[in-house]
This record gives sequence, structure tokens and C-alpha cells, in this order.
Amino acid sequence: MQITIGIDISKNTLDAYRLPDSQHIQVANDKAGHKTLLRWIGKHDLPLVVFEATGAYHRGLEAELAANDVSFAKVNPRQARRFAEATGRLAKTDRVDAAMLAKMGAVLELKGHKPKSETLHILRELISARRALMKDTVAAKTRLQTTTQTLLKSQINARIKQTEIQTRQVDDAIAREVAKDEALSHKLAILISIPGIAETTAFSMLIEMPELGTLEGKQAASLAGLAPVSRQSGKWQGKERIQGGRAFLRRAIYMPALVATRHNPDLKAKYDQLIRAGKPGKVALTAIMRKLIVTANALLRDGRKWSEIRP
Repeated sequence: MQITIGIDISKNTLDAYRLPDSQHIQVANDKAGHKTLLRWIGKHDLPLVVFEATGAYHRGLEAELAANDVSFAKVNPRQARRFAEATGRLAKTDRVDAAMLAKMGAVLELKGHKPKSETLHILRELISARRALMKDTVAAKTRLQTTTQTLLKSQINARIKQTEIQTRQVDDAIAREVAKDEALSHKLAILISIPGIAETTAFSMLIEMPELGTLEGKQAASLAGLAPVSRQSGKWQGKERIQGGRAFLRRAIYMPALVATRHNPDLKAKYDQLIRAGKPGKVALTAIMRKLIVTANALLRDGRKWSEIRP
């Protein structure tokens, strides 16, 4: 039986639980603690380490595991919690969570992930900051529409101007990071060659879905949460719908898909065909979003630009 180790990560500590011998260890979530944990893990051949994605708190551990060639699976916290609920374990402590992650890895036979590069970590932090700035800008503009006080209007306008300047600064930082990476620069050139996809959207696609170009078409659509999910039981047949996947990516390509229905000849024809067939506009647009992802995946996989596949 493969050794499976679940690790519950908090700001200050790491709780590790090992199957099948049910051994437990707690260490500090710092470099010294990581070394102690690696020595504990290193007693066994080819273990699988399972932990939840916790933002900045897991990055140090992930880097140490990757540097020491330890296979790991990074899981979505919501999926981990649902697995715990399915087993009937409602208690939640660090040790219980670590044990549940180990069991999840063993039962579901999770596969090890390829660690993200440091450049991708930097880009993810920048894109998260950009989203926060955009949210602040929208909130400020909404307040501006309702306020009647001159002082407040002046302050809100100043805040809008500030967030717009900061957003441009973050965009420039993202562009510089991508330019430093030859592979990412090549992928960027391919993505922006697709009618409807601008540089900002291409950045989001590269950061939110770094797997693009390594997947099959259906896998790419499913990972983006754009693959229709069948709903059927006995004679009952429900409507297919999309669910799950990467919501930030879907939001990023919504407007490009809308633009593509007007300026991308192939996608415009596809959209018009769906509308003529009686499909609601939202369903037709979702199909265009899915087609954009599948097309981008295929072009990145083949290393070709959009113009190279046109007759």
C-alpha cells in the first residue's frame, strides 16, 4: 500500500498524519519545521503528500516538497470538506483534518501535481491584487452614483483615480514578469492572436489555467467549468448545465466571448447558428466561451497562432 500523508496547514504549524500506520507529527510552519517534516517523510519510499491550497501559507511547504522530489497533491478545501462530510466526520481539528486528507488521497487515489514555478506564484499574487483593485473601483463608482456630498464626491473620485493608476502599475508588473519567461511570452503571443482575446485576458488565462496547451479539448472545457453536466435519473431528463471549474477564468473570458460573437468570423457563425436553432443567448454565449478555451488549448498545444490555421 502506498504511504499517504495528509498535512493540515495553518499560519504557524503543520500537522501531518500518515497512513497506513496512523503516525502523527506536528511541526512549525517555517524552514526548520519543513526540514523536520521532510526527515519524517523521508523514512518511506515514494510517499504521496496531500494538503489543501491555503495561499501564502502552503507556498514554503510546496517549494520544499518539490525541491526534494516528494510527490504531492494539492486539493481544493471545499472538496476536502465535502469528502469529510461524506465519511460522516464532522469534527474539525488540525489532526482530524490531516487524517482526513491522508484518507482522501488513499481512497481517491490522487495523483501528484507538478509544482508551479516561482514566476507563476508571483503572477498569481499580482492577478489577485488586480482583482481586488478592480473590485474597489467598481464599489467606488457605485457609491459615486448615490452620494450627494461634494466632499465625498471629491474623495471618491480621488480613490477611483488612485485605483486606476495602481491597476495600470500591476498590469505593467504582470507584463514584465511574463516578458522575462520565454515560454510564457510565446504562449501570450499565441493567445492574443485569437480575435477577441486582448492582452489582459491572455494574462488571466495564462495565470488562472497554466495547464492550457497540455490538455485534451474536453478536459480544458471541464477544468474551466464550461463543459455541460448531464442531469438524468430514470425517465427524468433535466437540462444540462455548467458547474464547478475555475470561476475567475470564466469571468475573464466572458467579455472576450461577447466580442468574438461580433468580430471573430468562426465564432460569430457558431453563435448565430445556435441562436437560429432556438438556444437562449446565455447558452449560446457559454458555448462560445467553451469554444474559446478549446481553441486556445489547441493552439497552445500545437504552438501555432490563429492566423496559421486560417485558410
